[in-house]
Amino acid sequence: MLNNKIVASGFFVLFGLAGLVNAKSPGYEVLSTPQPTQNPDKVEVIEFFWYGCPHCYHLEPDLNKWLKTKPDNVDFIRQPAIFNSLWEKHAKAYFTAEALGVVDKVHADFFDAVQNKKQKLESEDQLLKFFSEHGVTEIDFRNAYNSFPVDYKVRQAKTMAARYGVNGVPALIINGKYRTSGSLAKTQQNMIDVMNRLIEKESSSQ
Repeated sequence: MLNNKIVASGFFVLFGLAGLVNAKSPGYEVLSTPQPTQNPDKVEVIEFFWYGCPHCYHLEPDLNKWLKTKPDNVDFIRQPAIFNSLWEKHAKAYFTAEALGVVDKVHADFFDAVQNKKQKLESEDQLLKFFSEHGVTEIDFRNAYNSFPVDYKVRQAKTMAARYGVNGVPALIINGKYRTSGSLAKTQQNMIDVMNRLIEKESSSQ
């Protein structure tokens, strides 16, 4: 797990429980203020992540496996968390990929470039090089990167973690009501198990 203070110090700690109340079941917490979902007819799952987080990187294989068999009534949303300027740059890269329709093409490679290749993907020119290696033209990249929709999503992302009581990543929010994380579920595989249990719970109440 990582949080904003950890980025500066380089140490890993357990996360606080701000804005949350204890849940009756282990492995998750109930948000003190439920958040609206984008589609009330679906069960929404939001993944808060950061490309510089090794725990997020190691959760990806389990998430990708789950995505291949997720229930049809589940909407999955990736949500870059922003706790400082570096996280903001990576979030902007994600939203640029989203605007260009190339998330599926670049998401895993961006993780690999940051986590394994130790590449600095922070400036516009550094990101241009990365995107161009994935078939995106310079004009398309710069137009998306500097667009209002991408800027808006970055500004919106700065407030999203606080809304859901998230102060570390990776974290999963289920249907605007529940939050689970590695520290709560004890292991990242258990995060998936807890999420599935909560999806089933929410599906049965629809």
